[in-house]
Amino acid sequence: MNRPAVILLSGGLDSATTAAIARERGFSLYALSVDYGQRHRFELEAARRVAASTGMQRHVVLAVDLSQFGGSALTDAMEVPKDRSVGQIEHGIPVTYVPARNTVLLSLALGYAEVVGAADLFIGVNAVDYSGYPDCRPEYIAAFTRLANMATQAGVEGRLRFAVHTPLIDLSKAEIIRRGIELGVDYGLTHTCYDPDANGISCGRCDACQLRRKGFAEAGLEDPLEYQVGQRERKPGGP
Repeated sequence: MNRPAVILLSGGLDSATTAAIARERGFSLYALSVDYGQRHRFELEAARRVAASTGMQRHVVLAVDLSQFGGSALTDAMEVPKDRSVGQIEHGIPVTYVPARNTVLLSLALGYAEVVGAADLFIGVNAVDYSGYPDCRPEYIAAFTRLANMATQAGVEGRLRFAVHTPLIDLSKAEIIRRGIELGVDYGLTHTCYDPDANGISCGRCDACQLRRKGFAEAGLEDPLEYQVGQRERKPGGP
């Protein structure tokens, strides 16, 4: 049997690509998706589709309601920023940052990994085309890896030496998309938008949509997702 690995699967473009890379590397995949109180369910539905298409050993969807804290446009009654320029997206930490989200998610993945005997964790964070989130940086991942090996029975006893894999961290969005296409990722199964309509149609205007659309444009490929009326004609990352 291939070596087990736990992957955080959000249902987005990056996590779908990360899953394909982990599978290509020969890992047996255990997926974890977290219902953290996000304002819509579409990304969780996408995570289920991606998990089914990738051939996971097991896919756990776990509820941890961070909306009880609020403090983010993804979990609270705050307006999602729209139509920001690339310069605005790259500057500062936006209101779509969910306090401590990746620390919570990686901690849950670590517990899952310890139970299934997986020393390897995969997360699709990116430090190139991203929205300034502090828990997507390489130094954060290095710090969490040290914590993982100090804070677990398997780590302290030396049964597992945990490693957090971030295969996308130095790639542009266009490079991520090209890599995913090489590996057969169906990006039509994924969901990216922070503020879709009631039918799950992406807005095309939030930071996440703009970075995605910019990536497909730079990769010279057509984004298979549908956007709300008029958004396909809008220049990604425009002023």
